[in-house]
Amino acid sequence: MTIVPIRQPIDGRHRPMFIGGLWVEAASGQTFETRNPATGEIIATVPRGGRQDIERAVAAARNAFVGPWSRFKPHERQKLLLRIANLFERHWEEICTSDTTDMGLPIARARGNANRVLGMLRYYAGMATALHGETIENSLPGDIVSFTRKEPVGVVGAIIPWNAPTAASIWKIGPALATGCTVVLKPSEEAPLTPLLIAELMAEAGVPDGVVNVVTGTGAEAGAPLAEHMGVDKIVFTGSTLTGQSIVRASAGNLKRVSLELGGKSPVIVCADADLERAVPVAAMSVFANSGQICIAGSRLFVARSIHDEFVERLSAYAASLRIGNGIDPETEIGPLISPRQLERVEGYLRAGSEEGARLVTGGTRLSHGALAAGNFIAPTVFAGVSDTMRIAREEIFGPVISALPFDTLDEAVRRANDTPYGLAAGVFTRDLATAHQLSRRLQAGSVWVNTYHAIDPAVPFGGYKMSGYGREGGGEHLGEYLNTKGVFIRID
Repeated sequence: MTIVPIRQPIDGRHRPMFIGGLWVEAASGQTFETRNPATGEIIATVPRGGRQDIERAVAAARNAFVGPWSRFKPHERQKLLLRIANLFERHWEEICTSDTTDMGLPIARARGNANRVLGMLRYYAGMATALHGETIENSLPGDIVSFTRKEPVGVVGAIIPWNAPTAASIWKIGPALATGCTVVLKPSEEAPLTPLLIAELMAEAGVPDGVVNVVTGTGAEAGAPLAEHMGVDKIVFTGSTLTGQSIVRASAGNLKRVSLELGGKSPVIVCADADLERAVPVAAMSVFANSGQICIAGSRLFVARSIHDEFVERLSAYAASLRIGNGIDPETEIGPLISPRQLERVEGYLRAGSEEGARLVTGGTRLSHGALAAGNFIAPTVFAGVSDTMRIAREEIFGPVISALPFDTLDEAVRRANDTPYGLAAGVFTRDLATAHQLSRRLQAGSVWVNTYHAIDPAVPFGGYKMSGYGREGGGEHLGEYLNTKGVFIRID
């Protein structure tokens, strides 16, 4: 592929937000800083959007929805998505640099996300021409034809977290463009720069004015007004369960549709027959990837008692070997936490683990020596001697912390794995096909991975059970979340 020179999107300058095809400031004139979590340095300022800015963005999205965008044919939406995908591919290094500098994701991992993100865009492009209703034979008297139409739901409010700005943005914008909806995207105030870059690239690709809008601001000042706005037809949200509950309450005003991908406390079950050479690094990185700042982190590690001690020893050695540092270094495997606030939160869980009687095997400290001093770094941590009632085994930490728990029988492992209010993901390691099928059926989670982890494909639905949310991203179900179904009856006799 042709690599386009980086335009240096992260250079300390001010970045306006994007509404109705224009780069604009907040109505209040206020701004806020965004910092590199590896160094603490200010890398940009952005508008501190609020209710007035959400009003402007929703109005722009509504005007676009009923305007020229409504006349785009499926093949035109498909061509547009393919242009976006090609432009992303040419600018992929720029996108990776933005993610790494703004939220700390190691650039090697960011580069590795190309297939996923570009695959999503091209999958949605393919689906844009595959949306259709159906003809239904009815039992009415007379000659009446009945069929359904699939129509875009309208203006979509999308609220995303800071831990995966590129993928999260495309998971929201892609299906909206494929179905003919318009979007107001509210990125996290912790990592707003990549979504602004994405808006720039989409405008360059020819997305009509108002179809994609990006409003930067806090959850309280911009996210909440978006969630409750009467002109928004659907909210899609990825983030904490507590915020998701607030969004559901806010949506009641006009009964807007809501899709939620929320928190998790995912179990990983390592059976006695597991291939340890494979299971150790995969189980470790199920948590340590992105410094544990990932909703599907497999942070509850249930290990068959007969191999528990050996597994924990290998796991701890692997954790201690990981290279920690500024994500812009391609050799870095573990980057910083997003902010000093998140660092303090994770340190609180490390203290709680020790105070409640867990045994710290490795890690458990903030790293503040040399080049790491100004950043938000926590050493990859493994606790053993953990009970199911400890906070580190019950609560979502969002940091690089694994709790190892032995089990004696598979029935016990399943019961304990399911004993959580969450149900986003689960992992299993076994060489026995029957065990793999049985556990994948019995585990209460939206995604179950066997002898792998973090496998996500655009064609496969992703989402949660229980308090991990509802709705799906990926697959045909995802597009359905952005469509209304209309029943039509025509008497022809």
